[in-house]
Amino acid sequence: MDFGLILSSFGQVFAPSTLLYTIIGAAGGILIGSIPGLTATMGIALLVPFTYGLDFIPGVAMLLGIFCGGMYGGSIAAILIHTPGTPAAAATVLDGYPMGQKGQASRALTISLISSFAGGIIGAIVMTFLSPTISKVALKFGPAEFFALAIFGLSVIVSISGKSIVKGLITAIFGLLLGTVGMDKTCGYLRFFKFPGFYDGIPFIPALIGLFAVSEVIANFESMLKGTPTEKNVRAAKTGNAIGNYLRSIVKNVIPSKEDAKTIWPHFLKGGLIGTFIGSIPGAGGDIAAFVSYSEAKRSSKHPEEFGKGAPDGIAAAESANNGCSGGAMIPLLALGVPGDSNTAVLMGAFIMHGFQPGPMMYVEHLDIIYAVFGALLAANLAFLIVGMLGVNLFSKVISIERYVLIPCILVLSLVGSYAINQNMFDVFFAIVMGVIGYLLQKYGFSLSPILLALILGPMSESNLRRYMQIVDGNFMQIFTRPICDLFFALAVISLITAVLNQRKIARREAEQAAKAAETAPAEA
Repeated sequence: MDFGLILSSFGQVFAPSTLLYTIIGAAGGILIGSIPGLTATMGIALLVPFTYGLDFIPGVAMLLGIFCGGMYGGSIAAILIHTPGTPAAAATVLDGYPMGQKGQASRALTISLISSFAGGIIGAIVMTFLSPTISKVALKFGPAEFFALAIFGLSVIVSISGKSIVKGLITAIFGLLLGTVGMDKTCGYLRFFKFPGFYDGIPFIPALIGLFAVSEVIANFESMLKGTPTEKNVRAAKTGNAIGNYLRSIVKNVIPSKEDAKTIWPHFLKGGLIGTFIGSIPGAGGDIAAFVSYSEAKRSSKHPEEFGKGAPDGIAAAESANNGCSGGAMIPLLALGVPGDSNTAVLMGAFIMHGFQPGPMMYVEHLDIIYAVFGALLAANLAFLIVGMLGVNLFSKVISIERYVLIPCILVLSLVGSYAINQNMFDVFFAIVMGVIGYLLQKYGFSLSPILLALILGPMSESNLRRYMQIVDGNFMQIFTRPICDLFFALAVISLITAVLNQRKIARREAEQAAKAAETAPAEA
């Protein structure tokens, strides 16, 4: 490795003008990511033509700023309004929103910001030094390995099922059934509903917005009609009145406490590595990585009963993993010329537009460009950290807005986001329908996250299983002769066993706490 060339390439990236473009991109990415329905992919695609007049390094630095900023921006909406701004932030909702309801929105946003930055830096460092090695592993993934990965991902459902595993499995099956709607990609047969809006399957982003945002709006409307005050508004108002000087509050609120730092660092370290590895597999993405990392954090925690109630560990694990994917997804793009996800697919177009064909020959003919991209990813993570630190207090004030103002705004943003994906009113109506379903499920104690994970992994598992069965002429047992598949199946079994044991531990501790509360109540009376 030529360290002299690395330093000269990094020098171009960290030039003041290039850093300015990176910060502008990061700010735009955070804004786009925080609006439900507007993904980082959309932001990158919109800005690619504007980078044509720039040199390659400033142009790609701006696009990477949008990429990394958008990944973090999704957590803002997840924490404040119970709506993942991007699919990769879906796991952040599980603990980010409950922490926001407790009046700790600034704390949740800070943990998310620091963890996102740490995960992004881990991904960038791994990409810099290990991209050729990891890309060789990614080359070994075929339909069988992707199917095994999907099964491992589905095993996480037990960990995110809430108090009842049975109810979690019911919602997961519902999500898997939804994933079968649409055109069969193997034989072209149209299954279930023959509406044009379902030809390509269930519209994922509108489903995401409906399940989380619209259902929360309906629940809030119901509580407003009943005149029920929420813990969120009462506490948020107290927090808002306590904020004095904005600059002093930045210093106070964007630096995690020693207790939080001690709690989250093992999880953002593991999450960054998990995200980088899963992100380096073409076709896998930040959403899968975030749920896998969240499940691992819950499995290894000494207090799994705190997950789902505002645990900082859960936020750190999810956010570090989805941002670690930013570096991981760049590995197959640069080393193989194969995009790791939809974001890098658009970035590939930017590379080609500037006259560079991603792939193995870039390491021979344009090594300086490769190192500049490495540096640009590091700069992009630093840029969104700076912008996020300046904006944490501003973002957290959203939660103190009166509900009769905030809830209609969330509804409008959600419906506009649903429409913006395909400019189709069908998606808007579908989001509303999914919102009603999500509201009813939550009202009766069903967790919504298994539906989302099943929608992501169901089509992936089905299509890859069918491809593999065609390759081996129907002999499924041959899959157990593939080492990577055996590894994922073993991890799935371990995940299921530990998740069930964790659920039993949680139930036992909750029963003990209830018994203690029952004993102390008569004494106080």
